This record gives sequence, structure tokens and C-alpha cells, in this order.
Amino acid sequence: MPRGQKSKLRAREKRRQAHAETQSLEDAQATGAVAAAAAAAAGESPSSVCPPFEDRPQNMPAAGTPSTPEGPQGTTKANAAVSCTNSDEGTNSQKKESSKSSKGIEDLRRDPLHMKVALLVHYLLHKYQKKEPITKSDMLKFVIKKYKYRFNEILKRASEHMELAFGLDLKEVDPTRHCYALVSKLDLTSNGTMNEEENPPKTGLLMIVLGVIFINGNCATEEEIWEVLNMMGVHAERKHFIYGDPKKVITEDLVQLKYLEYRQVANSDPPRYEFLWGPRAHVETSKMKVLEFLAKIYDTVPSAFPFWYEEALRDEEERAQARMAARARAAAMASARSRATASARSRAMASNFSQAK
Repeated sequence: MPRGQKSKLRAREKRRQAHAETQSLEDAQATGAVAAAAAAAAGESPSSVCPPFEDRPQNMPAAGTPSTPEGPQGTTKANAAVSCTNSDEGTNSQKKESSKSSKGIEDLRRDPLHMKVALLVHYLLHKYQKKEPITKSDMLKFVIKKYKYRFNEILKRASEHMELAFGLDLKEVDPTRHCYALVSKLDLTSNGTMNEEENPPKTGLLMIVLGVIFINGNCATEEEIWEVLNMMGVHAERKHFIYGDPKKVITEDLVQLKYLEYRQVANSDPPRYEFLWGPRAHVETSKMKVLEFLAKIYDTVPSAFPFWYEEALRDEEERAQARMAARARAAAMASARSRATASARSRAMASNFSQAK
């Protein structure tokens, strides 16, 4: 065989091997993502699933297929977050696990975007915790790959998971270079944060609790809070693979950070407890923002809840008036200081002139 033809055959064989290795890696990632999604949907910990990225933070969740439980207003999108937030419920038999994995792979074949959404959620949370820039080019290169033509759809679904599970909004900060940033739904002040870069963000859990408090007349009993959280797979007596100990988070951590107030119900025997918004919640979010968050869970708009929407509008108006009053006070104080300074300068000049004579 001529030397040139042999070289072409060797080059063709190398390309075939490289393609086979790439396909094998993508298949492994797909299986891992589906297994994680199936584990989350089944209420199991995904800790045994191989991470799709290096240096993945511990207990990073996988996003799966959003399910639709019935809520007080009908079908909801709550499990768009629940697929990322279901709690550990023990282990199942090997046979059941095998069956779930097989079902997950069948679902993937029907809609391979599930895997891409799961991987993108991993990727976005990884970038957020590492404080690294998020660019469209990197998402296409490392996650989306051959599904470039479905980028917008995949990004939209992953963004919904990030918002509902973690309370993080994905915003395009540089349209020219297509750079993005994950922004907390809370207007975090410089006076301390929830250390969300080191741990999976708990803002999503907080927003849900604040929402339950709001729709229960701005004060919700502990039973009312857990009734809603249990529907979303978050239980007081079970460790959650994102939130850790949920009861500690909402009765201690968020209380110490002044996002929640936790107090005993007056004259209750045996003692019962209730939650209210804490002072930081009033500063860093609003009833309208919380209602918008709840509306997204129910796949609707805030005005679909007219009673609470009217209250949220009143709250917005009161906040606007308070801001205007604060600005007016600040302007008056600045003006007074300016007049005092001018008056003092005039007296000093008059004194100097008198001494000069």
C-alpha cells in the first residue's frame, strides 16, 4: 500500500478513536446527570453520582424534570425547584435503583435537554461559589456543546431552577460579550451575608418562608410553614442535601441573621411558635418581590392573587413615600449644614476684616 494512503488511514483511525472517546465522555456525563435527576426526583441524595465538573462543591444538586404538584391555586412549578431540593429519604433496593436509572435514561432519550439543564445548573452554581465569570462562550463550550441551537431554551430552564431553588437571578451584565452574573433576590447589605459563596444559597428557602408568612397575614405558625415546606420535599426531621438541617436554618440561622423572627405564640400551652419577617427582610426585600417569587412557582403573575397583590402595592407605595421622606430629610440636613458653613465663613471673614482695620 502506498505510504501516503497508509498515512491517511492512520489519521482517519486517530480521528475515529478521538470521536469515540468524546462520545464516551458525553455518555458518562449524561448517565450521571440522569442518575442525579432520578435520585432527586425520588427523594434520594445524589452524593453517589459522579460530578460533571472538577472541584464540585459538596452536596451540589442536580436539576431534573420539573414535576407539578397540586397547590392551593392548582398546578404549580414548585418542583422546578424541588427537583433540585428534595430531601434524603433513605436507600432503595438495587433492583429499584436500576429501574429508576433505566427510566431516567429513557427520559433522556426522549428529551436530552434534561441532561443539559442539569449540567448547566451544576455549572452555574459552581461558578457562583467560585466567584468566577459566566460567559455564553464558556457555557456553549463546556456544557451545551452540540445543542447550541437550543441554548436559549436550556438557559431559560436552568435559570428557573437557580431562581426557585436558590433564590438567584441570572442576569446578562454585558450584552456585547454575553457575560452573565447570578444575583441574590435579597438586596444584601454590606453588614453581613449568608455566606452563600461557601455554601449552597438558602435564599430560595428564605423567600418561600417569607411568602408563607405574607400570605398568612404577615404571621405564620410553625405548623403552617412546615406544611408548605413538606409539600416541597423539605422536612424538619430530615437532613436536606442542599439546606442541611432545614429546621436549624429557619429557626436559628435565619433568625440570628435577623431575616426571620421566631417567637412563642401568646398563651399557648403546650408552647407553639410562629414566624414573622425580621428587620433585614423588610430592608432587603419587599412583599411585591416575594409575591413575584411565589407567582413564578405557580406559573402565573402577582395580580392573579388580588388580595395579596393589593397589599403588596400598598407596601410599595408606603416604601416609596418613606424613601421620598428620607431623601427630603437628607436634603434638608445638607442644606442646613451648608447654610451653617456659609454663615460661619461669613462671620470669620467679617472678624478678619475688623481686625485688619
